[in-house]
Amino acid sequence: MSHRNEMETQFLSVPENESFARVVIAAFAVQLSPTVSEIADLKTAVSEAVTNAIVHGYEGTRGMVTMRCSVDDRGTMIVEVSDEGKGISDVDQAMEPFFTTRPEQERSGMGFAVMQTFMDDLEVESAPGQGTLVRMKKRIHAGGMP
Repeated sequence: MSHRNEMETQFLSVPENESFARVVIAAFAVQLSPTVSEIADLKTAVSEAVTNAIVHGYEGTRGMVTMRCSVDDRGTMIVEVSDEGKGISDVDQAMEPFFTTRPEQERSGMGFAVMQTFMDDLEVESAPGQGTLVRMKKRIHAGGMP
């Protein structure tokens, strides 16, 4: 697949940077002429992925979160959010709705379910001690080449 455009940014795993990631994804998506709804979907999914990296990946420690985005000639946007945190031992279990490792923090366990709802495709790669990579795809309907 050839990329029409791509970008990568890194930021510290602090809660303030979740809103930064939302602005970055919205700004990058503009080139595809997305609808307001499509922008909201992207921002929501990125917010969940970044929050997961900060809260679960680094668990109160600090590390870097990387966000990579690319768009192709068909108007498909690929967003990857990765961390070098503790990783996930059972990805399938972690992706089940309502599963949470932090019930005392009133976490809903719906992060991956939210990402699946707002994006067209979701893949999660992780292993204990190896960090986590969340890859999401969304077709921006106005963004394809004629």
